[in-house]
Amino acid sequence: MANTPQSKKRAKQNEARFAVNKMRRSRIRTFLRSVEEAIASGDQAVAAAALKAAQPELMRGVSKGVVHKNTAARKMSRLSSRVKALA
Repeated sequence: MANTPQSKKRAKQNEARFAVNKMRRSRIRTFLRSVEEAIASGDQAVAAAALKAAQPELMRGVSKGVVHKNTAARKMSRLSSRVKALA
C-alpha cells in the first residue's frame, strides 16, 4: 500500500497509464483480428486493405511503448506473407 505522497501519486499515474495502454493494446488486437478475418474469408483485396489499415496502428503501438518493435515487425511480416499467399 502506498504510504508517502509520492508513492500515492505514482500509484495513480500507474493506474492511468495502465488503462491507456490497455485501450491501445485492445485497439491493435482489433485491427489484427480484422486482418485475420479477411484472410480467412479468402479475399485478397479486403485482406490487403485491412493489413494496410493495421500497419500504422501497430507501429503507433511501438512508438507508444505498448508493443516491442521486433514483435510488431514479426506480426506484420507473417500477416503480409499470408496475404500474399492468397493470390
